[in-house]
Amino acid sequence: MESIYLLMLVALVALAVADLVVGVSNDAVNFLNSALGSKVISFRTIMIVASIGIFIGCVFSSGMMEVARKGIFNPGEFYFNEIMIIFMAVMITDILLLDFFNTIGMPTSTTVSIVFELLGASVAMALIKIGMDNGSFGDVVNYINTSKATQIIGGILLSVFVAFSVGAIVQWISRLLLSYNFHTKSNWVGAVFGGVALTALTYFILMKGIKGTSYAKQSFDLIGGVTIKDFLENNVFQIIMYTSAFMSLLSYTFIQFFKFNIYKIIIGVGTFGLALAFAGNDLVNFIGVPIAAWQSYEAWVASGVPANEFGMGVLASKVPTPNILLVFAGVIMVLTLWFSKKAKRVVKTELDLSNQGRIDERFDPNFLSRGLVRVASNSSNLFSRIMPDSVNNLIEERFRLPETFTKEIAKEDKPNFDVIRASVNLMVAGILISIATSYKLPLSTTYVTFMVAMGTSLSDRAWGSDSAVYRVAGVLNVIAGWFGTALIAFTAAGTIAYLINISELMIAVLIFFAILLLVRNYIKGKNKNNNGVVEEALVEAESSSLQGVIHESTKNISKVLIRSSKIYNNVIKGLSRHDLSELKKNKKQISKLSDEVDSLKDKLFYFIKNLDESSLGASNFYINLLGYLQDITQSIEYISKISHKHINNNHSKLTLNQIRDLLAIEKIISELFENISATFSNKSIEEIKVVLKNKNKMIGLVEEKIETQISRTRTSEEKSPKNTALYFSILQESKDLMKEVMNLIEEYYVSYDKSVKPAKPKDE
Repeated sequence: MESIYLLMLVALVALAVADLVVGVSNDAVNFLNSALGSKVISFRTIMIVASIGIFIGCVFSSGMMEVARKGIFNPGEFYFNEIMIIFMAVMITDILLLDFFNTIGMPTSTTVSIVFELLGASVAMALIKIGMDNGSFGDVVNYINTSKATQIIGGILLSVFVAFSVGAIVQWISRLLLSYNFHTKSNWVGAVFGGVALTALTYFILMKGIKGTSYAKQSFDLIGGVTIKDFLENNVFQIIMYTSAFMSLLSYTFIQFFKFNIYKIIIGVGTFGLALAFAGNDLVNFIGVPIAAWQSYEAWVASGVPANEFGMGVLASKVPTPNILLVFAGVIMVLTLWFSKKAKRVVKTELDLSNQGRIDERFDPNFLSRGLVRVASNSSNLFSRIMPDSVNNLIEERFRLPETFTKEIAKEDKPNFDVIRASVNLMVAGILISIATSYKLPLSTTYVTFMVAMGTSLSDRAWGSDSAVYRVAGVLNVIAGWFGTALIAFTAAGTIAYLINISELMIAVLIFFAILLLVRNYIKGKNKNNNGVVEEALVEAESSSLQGVIHESTKNISKVLIRSSKIYNNVIKGLSRHDLSELKKNKKQISKLSDEVDSLKDKLFYFIKNLDESSLGASNFYINLLGYLQDITQSIEYISKISHKHINNNHSKLTLNQIRDLLAIEKIISELFENISATFSNKSIEEIKVVLKNKNKMIGLVEEKIETQISRTRTSEEKSPKNTALYFSILQESKDLMKEVMNLIEEYYVSYDKSVKPAKPKDE
């Protein structure tokens, strides 16, 4: 019997390693966001600083393991076999849950997930025990630390609203005082700001990074013989005052005499502090449960008592975690930080939502985001009407964006936001987490850092009229995911605990299932990165002249025609085979292509702004080009939509004659698109003239098929009204498609002049 628990322990260790990987991938956004978004520090330096913070934090985390043993449930109420089931259910659920959020690129809280997994598994096991003893289900409160669970839920709500509000207020005041031209201010202004920020971050490192560890209980003569913990708690005001004076003086020295960018120091220290706090306090979320299981196993083996009779009151006592395990965990976390692609995906979500410039918006607006934006806009307008014009003008001047964000420069060189916002993000997050730690409030670092970033984005006007509904929708999606995390974690862990209790063989089944899902998500993510989607995507024109735009547009035209030909071919194949799945997949492909074309049209403003004054013809050409591309995609989309609807409604198949005619037209369209695509790919534009000569012939073929179908219908050869309607619609839309393509290449042929050398983009 002992062997089964030994195998469970080995499985828990393996799960702990996997949990470290998926956990760091999700939580990296907490400490990387500000540094990466401001781009004031090199990526390599950021990663080194964060790695050092993580490693040190791991070594300091020994004292934080208690929550996994007794923070959520009362261990004395359970036997060893029951505790092992709880721990196993928690770890399996945690890996799958965090990997799911990593895969979709959404940040969530590892603290909330582990807490509600422990709560769900404990409740399930308690209900099983009560049921077997014919007790009252109301006795479940004896098994659970209900006060802790209530604190966690309260912490979630507090994190969301307080962090957002404080972040918005502090950023608005900071921007009002410093503006975007902060580098022109007097040195003492930067020194004071640096002093306040560094003081907040230093105190945060002490409070969150050290106070909760075992090292905090050590006393030193230097601080009056008291413990570090007591010193930090009893001398808050003195620490802040002395540190602020020292940091302000230090900042002024760096600025005045060494000409050093103080904001780089703030962002570097802040990144280190948040990484330290993350590892020091959140490591328990990943390895706390396996360590508790190992300690439980040792106690049970030493007791000699049967597993179903050995009470786990031993977990109520504090047991130090071996440093070698903490070092090992630190190494895994650092390696994950450097190599995890999913971590970059989660970071990208927050950076996109807080971006000061324009991006391809990821989230679709909903009624709630539209309503919130409308209320906020009306409130802002009301405030502007109340305030004097002089005040409004002053505010507008302070919030006017610099050229860094308005000028069209390479995406990889453009920061998501400036160093002021990055500093405020780190400073406010540090202060809030420090205060929460002082008052023992269970705030989530993920919730705090994310909502602070969103609050600063709002007050910094990153959410303008063109992007607000999308950004707010994104934030709402993330928040919904947070509450979903708690619900899913509780339910899934409870269900898995119940299944394992039925049969221990379920452990192997569940672990195998978890491995399959992890491998599937990994392969899916890898394929997504390597399937050439980025290469196929349409690219915005950057040239500032007509001939430059013409040359750049050849790639887009070629890509649209290749993808359109493939989609059209798949539609006809799907109809001929009556294949619903093929048509459904096809709808997604054309929808994606259509969105890309629409995205290019959305960027017309920036394209026109980038043109030379003498290049009016380039804008006209580009506008016409996008119009034709949009017409092409709309025709394909309509054909795909009606074909899918026909098959999905289980209407009768097209007749053999109809299919034969459609295949003939499909062949002509495919050859046409391939010839044009090859012409543009090879830049042999003169060959377009040959294609244009066959325009009437190709359109005439479609008209011939229409007349043939009319004849069939009149002679009663065709008996299905739905088939006839579908067939006519496809033929008519195919004819329009040919005309649109011909108009496109004709526009191109007329505008093209090979004797003129294309102008380069302004930035080159």
